[in-house]
Amino acid sequence: MNLNLELFSNCLSLFLSFKDLTVRIFSEKYSSMNKNRSTVTTRLPILYQFLLLIFVLQSFNSQAQKNMITPPSLQKGDTVAILATARKNTDDNLKPAIALLKSWGLEVVIGSTIGLDNNQLAGTDEQRAADFQQQLDNPNIKAIWCVKGGYGTVRMIDLLDFTAFKKNPKWIVGFSDVTVLHNHLNTMGYKSIHGIMPITAPRATPQAIETLRIALFGEKLSYEIDPFLMNRPGKATGELVGGNLSILYSLFGSPSAIDCTDKILFIEDLDEYLYHVDRMMMNLKRNGCLESIKGIVVGSMTKMKDNDIPWGKNAIEIIEDVTKKYNIPVLYNFPAGHIQDNRALILGNNVTLNVNEKCSTLVFE
Repeated sequence: MNLNLELFSNCLSLFLSFKDLTVRIFSEKYSSMNKNRSTVTTRLPILYQFLLLIFVLQSFNSQAQKNMITPPSLQKGDTVAILATARKNTDDNLKPAIALLKSWGLEVVIGSTIGLDNNQLAGTDEQRAADFQQQLDNPNIKAIWCVKGGYGTVRMIDLLDFTAFKKNPKWIVGFSDVTVLHNHLNTMGYKSIHGIMPITAPRATPQAIETLRIALFGEKLSYEIDPFLMNRPGKATGELVGGNLSILYSLFGSPSAIDCTDKILFIEDLDEYLYHVDRMMMNLKRNGCLESIKGIVVGSMTKMKDNDIPWGKNAIEIIEDVTKKYNIPVLYNFPAGHIQDNRALILGNNVTLNVNEKCSTLVFE
């Protein structure tokens, strides 16, 4: 484990300040017994050494908390579970996704939620949680591929027990409503994969499919993105977090809310009114998220809607308007989100974002 020197410096400064304060207090209290500061200082060496040790240990512990845990990369012969955490889905549309996994040398397990029908949802909250829990607890399952999004994951997240997962971490894969899981896992210190899902695999571009394979099998992931007029140049390194903007917005204030401090924020969305986009961006601004991040990656803002009286800005212009006061790089039109070219992103991974006029890059460490 590498010691965070900046954090150590801050702790040491705090320690020295505490030492000086302690000395002054003892000097004033016992001035009749000890006429000079050095005498008091020599009487407290053990206390100071003990406090310094605490601060150093805290600095190591704080750094350890920032080191996200990477689930094991997949190997040929590993098993992937396909299940539903939100909207219902039948198994008659899963053949392409199953064939894709098998072409990578992987085995497939179909969860019990596939085919369940509870109005819009794939069974009750308890049924979806039980299926997910079974795959979490099974050490033979190396990845869970959520079949589709929609809505419903948030209704089951608090029913899950991640005790076994912490002993045997595995990749959780998906996007859209699966952002609930991505953010919850991030608060626990685990990476996950934002990428195509089984029902979108047949329409996905070869690049989107290949980047998912690269992410799952632990190969080097990086992107070069064409220039875009509204990009804001700059370079930043930090942990990549985020997902669907509407889900991020809905999770703030809950135990599943991400900490934006010093992070690179990825956002995308689908089928939202433009004034809703403005409201959500204003929430990110007012809750301090935009104040603390190092950069923004904006994916697709697909099928946005407007009212009879226009809002006056499109989604990209709204994001630009809200973020323009911050001196951070912003990359627009990144190929991820509710589009066919939905490239994989390893959320929780450290990345370097370099936005410039010729070719922007996003490189995963």
